[in-house]
Amino acid sequence: MLTASQHDLLVTMADDKAFFKALGLRIAALRKEAGLSQQAVADELGIAQQTLAHYEVGTARMPVSIVPVFAKLYGVDANELLGLQNGAGKRGPTPLLQKQIERLNQLPKTQQKVVMQMLDGVLSQGGR
Repeated sequence: MLTASQHDLLVTMADDKAFFKALGLRIAALRKEAGLSQQAVADELGIAQQTLAHYEVGTARMPVSIVPVFAKLYGVDANELLGLQNGAGKRGPTPLLQKQIERLNQLPKTQQKVVMQMLDGVLSQGGR
């Protein structure tokens, strides 16, 4: 028969497992939404692709220090990434256009210029 402390430990372990699985699902969904491969994200974070894969399926616990890095990479609030309620004053998830602009800002200047020229061309045709 389990003692109360052993029972509490098992409950905590089950909660942790569910938490890391849910966190991994959010990270994988954000990566796919951003159109990035696991290898590209792993390279950006300086980790192995297999490590990222383990984070995404929840079989490995990511260090807390990497949470802000994921949040910045995907253009979301760390609380949102962790599955916490939006804080007072937060209006909701970042719109897709804002996320795309943030991704554009991460490109090298030469690639930014090409994308901006393409956008200018499309927008100038839309006004006709």
